[in-house]
Amino acid sequence: MSASSTLIATDPSGGPSRSASRFLYRHPRVRLAGLLTAPLLWLVVLYLGSLLVMIVAAFWSTDSFTGTLIKEPTLDNFKTLLHDPVYRTVALRTLGIAVSVTVIDMVLAVPIAFMAAKVVRSRRVRYAIVIAVTMPLWAGYLVKGYAMQTMFINNGVIDWMLAPFGLKGPGLGLLATILSLAYLWLPYMVLPVYAGLERLPDSLLEASADLGAPAGHTFRAVVVPLLVPSLVAGSIFTFSLTLGDYIMVKIVGGTTQMWSNIIYDNVGVANNLPLAAAAAFFPIIVIVGYLLAVRRTGALENL
Repeated sequence: MSASSTLIATDPSGGPSRSASRFLYRHPRVRLAGLLTAPLLWLVVLYLGSLLVMIVAAFWSTDSFTGTLIKEPTLDNFKTLLHDPVYRTVALRTLGIAVSVTVIDMVLAVPIAFMAAKVVRSRRVRYAIVIAVTMPLWAGYLVKGYAMQTMFINNGVIDWMLAPFGLKGPGLGLLATILSLAYLWLPYMVLPVYAGLERLPDSLLEASADLGAPAGHTFRAVVVPLLVPSLVAGSIFTFSLTLGDYIMVKIVGGTTQMWSNIIYDNVGVANNLPLAAAAAFFPIIVIVGYLLAVRRTGALENL
């Protein structure tokens, strides 16, 4: 075999893969389209497609006798949700639970994150605190739910701890639901706050101390304003996750009901898909409104 033929056979510039690589290198938009096609198809077909079906189904109705879908436009489902006082009560209760869980997690997350990020100097201890905060995420949702049920149930752990003082725990119900959800979503508040505090320069705290500001004033005037974006980020998680939860309230809520239970029961029990789809508008509208409200504060732009 001649030398020229050997060079041609081993030429690294040949082959379809090399040609495709050169083509993609020269056309970055084609490369970007190739990377985004699969996830965009997943988003459009599965998520946006199912959301569109839900929106359409909300304007259908169900035959009360046969249970079959009547695919004719109607606003009856929305009128039922708006005019029935039971649904208004559940909606207000759900919003109250979501706000309460968010506030509790904020109050707990700030000192925990501040201690881990600014007070503790040992890197190992700092990481140990972060790991301890995230440990609840390692266990399954139902495991944590039934563990909380064991805590709050009558003659449970809390009753046993309060018995020497002649007191009794709250039992299953609204308070148990709020505290259980606050425990569940606390890591989602601590981690953004911890990240925000780590980005906070120590020189600001030192400058405030050098100017004679007490520690409390430094925390209120320097730390808290700079933590607002991190608190907003954490609140988005805790608020939206609480708003969409329907399992924990079944485990520890007693007779308490949240809005997502209405959606779940109408899909699985009452077999009224149009009413469930109409009910799903409530958390969507609330979350979108909340995101627009925090966006106006400028916090999202500073995340």
